[in-house]
Amino acid sequence: MNILLWVLQVLAALLYGASGSMKVFMFDKISEQVTSFGALPREAWMALGTLELVCMVGLIVPAALPWRPPLTVLSAAVLASESLVFVWVHTKYREITPMILSAVLGLLMVFVAYGRMVLKPIF
Repeated sequence: MNILLWVLQVLAALLYGASGSMKVFMFDKISEQVTSFGALPREAWMALGTLELVCMVGLIVPAALPWRPPLTVLSAAVLASESLVFVWVHTKYREITPMILSAVLGLLMVFVAYGRMVLKPIF
């Protein structure tokens, strides 16, 4: 179980890191191509991207180091909650594939949070 959770944490960190970087550093280019970026103001997307980058670090560093491991659970829970926002946005704009991806990532983050809190705690 521990290996599965680590694999999910690393994969999620990579995906959320890429997503957060695009929102923060490539907003203008991406917003031209993705219509759902019009659902929220630029500042909101930048805040969500920054949140993703912070949580990306939170998925790995506290679990890998003996420094406040509950932050890994918190990061996974925040990303799971954030995915609800993205599911709503993609549903509103009828973007099926991104909606499914957001829902799956959200469910995986729920599993990681539950796994690190109950199944194989790291603290």
